Amino acid sequence: MQVYLQKTVTENDRIRINKLLSEKEYITKKADNPKIVYISREDAAKSFASKTGEDFVAFLGENPLRDAFDITIAPEYQTEESMAKIQEELSKIQSVFEVAFTPSLVQSINSNAAKITIILAGITIIVLLTIVILINNTIKLALFSQRFLIRSMQLVGAKTGFIIWPFVRSAAIHGLVAGLLASLLLFAGQKYAYTMIKDLEQIDLGDTLLMLYALLLTFGIVIGAASTLSAVRRYLKMSLNELY
Repeated sequence: MQVYLQKTVTENDRIRINKLLSEKEYITKKADNPKIVYISREDAAKSFASKTGEDFVAFLGENPLRDAFDITIAPEYQTEESMAKIQEELSKIQSVFEVAFTPSLVQSINSNAAKITIILAGITIIVLLTIVILINNTIKLALFSQRFLIRSMQLVGAKTGFIIWPFVRSAAIHGLVAGLLASLLLFAGQKYAYTMIKDLEQIDLGDTLLMLYALLLTFGIVIGAASTLSAVRRYLKMSLNELY
């Protein structure tokens, strides 16, 4: 969203408007990624000339552009209705000439984001089910070679908890390592996507990604430990003939 200022705006007016914008709850504030960017009319003219190769200021004899603030609205307010309300509110600020945004673009982004979310959710569920099945089968195969060791420990009087704990602990550690590797790969994929898709980093996914990293670590530990616990208990209940 762009907030264009009156041509008669003073430096004090600009500072006042910047302060007012920074206090709005619908504008995200991050020190490393400013959401309120001031663009002077001179900088705007230079940018336009560099992109088009035409110096319209020299042609017209004046700079018709205006000083402006380029602001990024927080994701939870990026609906067409909320943007319209924000536009109306900011237009009432003294020394503001016009507030502009593209409603169709906002609607298109939200529509595509919803579709992408549904598709990604479906893919995520399929991948998670596949991972659970693969991990479960892999652990069962790994413990198959240890079935006689488990029975030997049981025959010499080892308690069930004493037998199970080393296997569960080892599986939990492996699950943690797998979760860390998956998180690193996801982080690398995110950085690569930022280099391939322009302005993708403008989408604030900080909390979502942190939650996803936590889920990867949690799932790695829980699935590994649960599968191991189930497999070891199964071998403890088997008869000698079934073990063979």
